[in-house]
Amino acid sequence: MIAAFALLLAFQLAGEALRVALHLPVPGPVIGMALLLVWLVMRRGPDEPLRHTAGNLLQNLSLMFVPAGTGVMLHIGRLTDEAWPIAVALVASTVLGLAATGLTLHLLTRNRNTGENQ
Repeated sequence: MIAAFALLLAFQLAGEALRVALHLPVPGPVIGMALLLVWLVMRRGPDEPLRHTAGNLLQNLSLMFVPAGTGVMLHIGRLTDEAWPIAVALVASTVLGLAATGLTLHLLTRNRNTGENQ
């Protein structure tokens, strides 16, 4: 489990190093996750220790929200002052996300159905 966790941290570190070196506007962990995805695709999936470690991390994912919840409570006054812009951003991003997901699903199923008819 330690080796698999170290591997996950290594990809996060590589993503952060790339972000800093190339001055990218994307968070380092996101870049590291993309690198991990490429690595997993090349290997045709994770091995059992990595699968087990990832499963354990996902089971305890709710613990990762404790710092965020603490930050929300610490800055509740600012959130109250900016409630309307935050609400508009949340609604707009939800609608855009749903529209993008629906359009992607529609395009993917249309191509699939077209292929079955041939």
